[in-house]
Amino acid sequence: MSRVRKTLQIPLLAILALWAEMALADWETNLTQGVTEISREVYWMHMAVMGICAVIGLVVFGVMAVSIIRHRKSRGVTPATFHENIVAEVIWTVIPFAILIGMAIPAAKALIKMEDTSDADLTLKITGYQWKWEYEYLDKDVRFFSNLAETSREAAALDSGIDVTKMEHYLLEVDNPVVLPVGKKIRFLLTSNDVIHAWWIPEFAVKKDAIPGFINQMWTNIDEPGTYRGQCAELCGKDHGYMPVVVEAVSEEEFDAWILEQQELAKAELESGDREWALAELMERGEKTYQSACAACHQPTGTGIPGAFPALAGNAEMLADLDGHIDTLINGRAGTAMQAFGSQLSDVDIAAVVTYARNAWGNDTGDVIQPSQIKDAR
Repeated sequence: MSRVRKTLQIPLLAILALWAEMALADWETNLTQGVTEISREVYWMHMAVMGICAVIGLVVFGVMAVSIIRHRKSRGVTPATFHENIVAEVIWTVIPFAILIGMAIPAAKALIKMEDTSDADLTLKITGYQWKWEYEYLDKDVRFFSNLAETSREAAALDSGIDVTKMEHYLLEVDNPVVLPVGKKIRFLLTSNDVIHAWWIPEFAVKKDAIPGFINQMWTNIDEPGTYRGQCAELCGKDHGYMPVVVEAVSEEEFDAWILEQQELAKAELESGDREWALAELMERGEKTYQSACAACHQPTGTGIPGAFPALAGNAEMLADLDGHIDTLINGRAGTAMQAFGSQLSDVDIAAVVTYARNAWGNDTGDVIQPSQIKDAR
């Protein structure tokens, strides 16, 4: 008996340990009701269909269980010999048909509503990149990129030593969240610059693929102010899990003020490309640009990933050819994973990140690249 007890102790302890870990987790096994009319309709239909399926399962398996128990051979029951029954066949055809029609009608209405992007109050163009999102508010002259927050990127780096379980919103925080007004119909135009991505916010019940060379549409109307988080829902490459979506839903007045602020920042950014920058300024800005645009592949310390992405620290080829370095950053390099950043980064950002890469991690060229040089190189 003691041997049996010892044999059972190990799996029992393992089960208890697993249960304890699961008890600490935030279990979310159902759909969220969300904060939009569409999300609530989707939730209602999900619950209704699940209820119907549960009742059907209970009835079918209940009848099977009763039949198996009451008509088993050991009770001496003689099995029926008929091959068909018109009444039974009509019943098991008509009832499922009625159930399917009953589910299809509200589902079709919801799908039609989900695809109706007409009469939108605001249009937001979303472009997926490996691995970030570009947002452009059409007719507002506001455009920016949204990258994984630096705190999450640092924690995700090789040998970071950071305990990510203690981080709030790990891999679900960005440097530039999307700001949208509540109570307005917002149309999303989705496309991609490289591979297939998918923009997904569970609370809005919106998820659609962003496909290169193709534009998809969807819409939402947010009822409640707040911060809503999502992710790329399509396996899009090495850092697929590192391109979250964060939406800040605010009042119309706050949104209008934010748009004005962004327009002023864009104007100031454009003007900053016409002045001379000091080395210290370029290094500070270049580090931020590098961490958001380059560190995913080349690592925060410039050491790269052997066999996949080259190291920039001590890279003799890069350091010996300044023009080639600038051209590679602007136009990318064919046949490699190095993408073109000419359309993604401003003249100032490219000048800053080139300056940073040539003077960081022990690289000491002393090169100071000005935005005017980048403008001439385009």
